[in-house]
Amino acid sequence: MSQNDFAPKLLAWYATCGRHELPWRQHITPYRVWVSEIMLQQTQVVTVLPYYQRFMEHFPDVSALTAAPLDAVLGLWSGLGYYARARNLHRSARVICEQYNGRLPLDREALCALPGIGRSTAGAILSLAAGQREAILDGNVKRVLCRYHAIEGWPGTARVLRQLWLLAEGHTPQRQVADYTQAIMDLGATLCTRHQPDCERCPLGANCLARAEGRTQQLPASRPRRKLPLRNKAFLFLRRKDGAIFLQRRPPAGIWGGLWSVPECALAAEAEGWCLEQTGHTPVAIHRLEPVLHTFTHFKLEMAPVLMELGSASRVMEGEGALWYKHGQMRAPGLPTPVARLLAQLQENSS
Repeated sequence: MSQNDFAPKLLAWYATCGRHELPWRQHITPYRVWVSEIMLQQTQVVTVLPYYQRFMEHFPDVSALTAAPLDAVLGLWSGLGYYARARNLHRSARVICEQYNGRLPLDREALCALPGIGRSTAGAILSLAAGQREAILDGNVKRVLCRYHAIEGWPGTARVLRQLWLLAEGHTPQRQVADYTQAIMDLGATLCTRHQPDCERCPLGANCLARAEGRTQQLPASRPRRKLPLRNKAFLFLRRKDGAIFLQRRPPAGIWGGLWSVPECALAAEAEGWCLEQTGHTPVAIHRLEPVLHTFTHFKLEMAPVLMELGSASRVMEGEGALWYKHGQMRAPGLPTPVARLLAQLQENSS
């Protein structure tokens, strides 16, 4: 197969086997494509689907997203992970309303200037929503190209990335750009998968170098392994007599930025002293729960939950950045997934 046959073969396959039913492929607008592409960054379609549907119900356009408080956006994002994506969506929506009259700019340079949009995401928006000839290079596309061309090296390196961008641009056709973009993403997601690719059904399989060389499991090369450092934190669940748990909003930067969580201290042994200092009272009971290990991209976090029953808490007050959350009596704020699980566990144990 020559390079000129790559796109036609892929387009013919997509016509009959593509995922045409995906919601962002229906009623296509730049906004709908943008939201889907942000959600799909490092996240599989099956996980994104319910989040996308709920997000669109609440924020059907840029104006609705701009008008919403960040808490509402993070609340709908809770559990999807990589929360900087949600904060960037919200920030970008405001820029779009202020500078572009509520319409996404259909220009690569302008899109890339918005928070959270890089070259590949901009290419996806322009090709899928506007039919512009722009290449993309998400994880699925990298895998397809690395295998088809037997590209050596980890795709995260600058050298390999440059090579892949050249190939991506060369394969992108002049016409049917939107279908081609969705097709190559679909191929990587459904057939040219990370493990056990279905080469027999692949429209490009006959000329795939990785298949011919028996190297589909070795390509693309994995990220060089490194041992993730382990951090330890005590997570303090202060519970009032009525069952409400004290929550604080996390700083906008850093892990779980802008989400609601419980206070933290360095060691579980310091929990009682922290409580006395912050509330003016010692807890009437302290329960140490089983530690929970949560893995981030760059480190592992061992969470040591400490439940402290309070008789009163006169110096822990509600206000901006603080609230008492009672399950079932108010809408859950945006919570990190492991914290939400621990709250659910506490609720289950107390019911």
